[in-house]
Amino acid sequence: MAAYLDRDRAQALMAEAGLDALVLFSAESFSYASGAMSGVATMWRAAGAVAVMVPADAGVEETAIVSDLFLDTFRKNSHITDIRESAIWVETATITLAPDATNAVDEVAAAWNEAGRQPGFERPSTFDAKVCYQHLHDALAERGLAGKRIGFEGEAVSVTDFSLLKNTLSNVQLVDATDVGRRLKMVKCEREITNLRQAVTLAERGIVAVQQAISPGITRDGLAAVWQSAISEHRAGINLTGEWEYISVGTDPWGGNAAAQPGDLIKVDVGCLVDGYTSDTGRTFVLGQAGAAVQHIFNALLSGFEAGAKTIAPGVPMSEVHAATLAAIRSSGYAGYTRGHFGHGLGASLGSEQWPFFAAGSDVVLQPGMVLAFECPWYINGVGGMIVENQLLITESGHEMMNSLPLGLVSV
Repeated sequence: MAAYLDRDRAQALMAEAGLDALVLFSAESFSYASGAMSGVATMWRAAGAVAVMVPADAGVEETAIVSDLFLDTFRKNSHITDIRESAIWVETATITLAPDATNAVDEVAAAWNEAGRQPGFERPSTFDAKVCYQHLHDALAERGLAGKRIGFEGEAVSVTDFSLLKNTLSNVQLVDATDVGRRLKMVKCEREITNLRQAVTLAERGIVAVQQAISPGITRDGLAAVWQSAISEHRAGINLTGEWEYISVGTDPWGGNAAAQPGDLIKVDVGCLVDGYTSDTGRTFVLGQAGAAVQHIFNALLSGFEAGAKTIAPGVPMSEVHAATLAAIRSSGYAGYTRGHFGHGLGASLGSEQWPFFAAGSDVVLQPGMVLAFECPWYINGVGGMIVENQLLITESGHEMMNSLPLGLVSV
């Protein structure tokens, strides 16, 4: 893993927002900014386990607050050298025992002393957020940022967390900078784009394997196993950190282990994670021939995809893409069709969908370097799931579809 945060871009975004520093709390943002894993203390999704403070001035080093259990690993993997330690519940020590040693008491005591452990030291039940926040307080003061406007990752801080944060960082003006953090991560660097390109390429290998396995009697779970096996088989040389699938078979698009029958739809919505970055691709197959009505519905979705794709370029509001897509689907006869968004950002996050969205209410304008999933799905009980979805990169002159498989309804 490597740090992906662009300090120059961060400086520009903070200047626009009138911020003097940005504090990131979530596990994903911690890794994004530091290049190191956040550790086990972030499993509860509560703020204060770890943090990275990024000064607005790109020439001033960041500060990281790190769980003591992961301190050595952090030093090996991150460029950040201003590291402040926060104890978690796991006891630890670093010692070297001779092969014939019978007692480790003195060695452990010496290791704890060298690490600066004070008499009476006690570990918290999980972690102590106040320790993290006090480190931030001190680091901000040392940087001359007392009294300044400090943005924080508001979407990662609960109401309970915020009370302690505000009280501990009483020396600064706290500002919710969720939007700054989102816009910072919205535009990908080359290494992030490489991760996403590898992920979608691998995912398509899996989709091809699924297509080849479709036959009468094969179950939804059977196709899922084929998907997972194919990804495992072709992962050589790729830092695959996960995979996911939403495969459906037959007339129920929401689940069940249905066995494929002639005329059934097979919806394949899948992704691979490379270094935590997820791809997202959707294709639809039919066992045998699709009925005329099913083909008509799918053609409406495809027309929406094609109409929306024609508008995707830098400088275009994402809301305009949504409008063009929806209008095309409705013009096919489905005037009541509605969908909140037709795609989303891709990156490293809790799920496969990351802000921003191709939505009617979006205020985001497309920029070069954004990697997004663009999709036109419809899940109809009694008919089945249908989806047309590609992953794309916004370029200086337009966009690049990062997929190679055909978009149409494929008869198997």
